[in-house]
Amino acid sequence: MTTATLDRPAAAGADAPEPTGGKKKKLIAIALVLVVGAAAAWWFLLRPSGPAEPEPGEVMTMEPIQINLADGHYLRVGIALQLSADAHEADGSKALDATIDLFSGVDQAELTKAGQRKELKHQLEEKLHEDYHGDVLEVYFTEFVTQ
Repeated sequence: MTTATLDRPAAAGADAPEPTGGKKKKLIAIALVLVVGAAAAWWFLLRPSGPAEPEPGEVMTMEPIQINLADGHYLRVGIALQLSADAHEADGSKALDATIDLFSGVDQAELTKAGQRKELKHQLEEKLHEDYHGDVLEVYFTEFVTQ
């Protein structure tokens, strides 16, 4: 007996690739790229920047005052305030009071140490920035004499 092999016809579509969702993957990838691109554009171009630095306005100079230091010495100090451009009416009495408060009773030797005057000036600037609600940007010494 001879056996003949019957060739069975291939199932319909067996050679055709099964659908794997290729179009969906492409759409998701494109959407992801667009979202990332839009986020990057917003981050670099449109995001709000931090608070802007205030513009300097006028400099308000005050008459020098004398402050009692420790051990019978005194300090004659003059200050000027760098106000912001949008500063309200500034009254120098708060600045003079803070200056007197900071320097009163300080030892004269402390004022001659390297960096000590700079540190006291920094403390005065912080106090005035707080007292004047940001209207004072910097403090300048126009006179600083100890005796």
